[in-house]
Amino acid sequence: MVTVAHISDLHFDGGEHNRRRVQAVLDYLAARSESIDALVVTGDITDEGTPAQYEEAAATLQSPIPTLIIPGNHDRRDEFGYGLLGRHTHDSPINRAEVIAGALFLMCDSSVPGRNDGYLSNATLAWMDEQITAVGPRVPVFVCFHHPPVMLLMPFMDNIRQRGEERLAAVAAKHPNIVGFLCGHAHTGAVTSFAGRPLCIAPGVSSTLNLPCEGDDIVNTSQPPGLAFHTLDGWRMITHFRSVVV
Repeated sequence: MVTVAHISDLHFDGGEHNRRRVQAVLDYLAARSESIDALVVTGDITDEGTPAQYEEAAATLQSPIPTLIIPGNHDRRDEFGYGLLGRHTHDSPINRAEVIAGALFLMCDSSVPGRNDGYLSNATLAWMDEQITAVGPRVPVFVCFHHPPVMLLMPFMDNIRQRGEERLAAVAAKHPNIVGFLCGHAHTGAVTSFAGRPLCIAPGVSSTLNLPCEGDDIVNTSQPPGLAFHTLDGWRMITHFRSVVV
């Protein structure tokens, strides 16, 4: 059994509000760290991608859980790479593959410099294909990125979702050992399907965005920070959502 904690959209901005919300979620996870195999953070680590915001993120994002992190549309690749990974990445996609607890985690950079919508480059998709092939068909695979590749019926976010998703679906069709897709971006806890597999969007840590039925305002200020737990039972991914008191 593999247990994954999944958070997204931290938006460090130098202010106490977002930092306190992130810290509350990290404290909640740290208290349960012995039962969690991996912490996946699916993007928008900072609000504007400045060096100071990455310094704040690096100082706060301390966890006893093995942590995997990717950028989102609010991040800047080179600043992200230098501030959080200790190396200049320039404008190249920041992809990472790691096997934890017998599962392969593919952290795929769907950010596009200068844009808010997302896209997985051909090079990233080829890398994904190679990584899954290399571990073999008996290893379960979590594919993680920032932008959902589907419509969520949230007009504001659907306009800046991941494009070119048919190319990702074609790669997924080759690899039935992909057990799920994990992403963020929409600031709402949600589960749907993509390419015949579960697709889970983590709740926003910094804020929640309204559904159309919840009003005309984009941001729902009444909601606490949230997270998702994914448990892998054989080849079946089970997702549970939690809210955290700040």
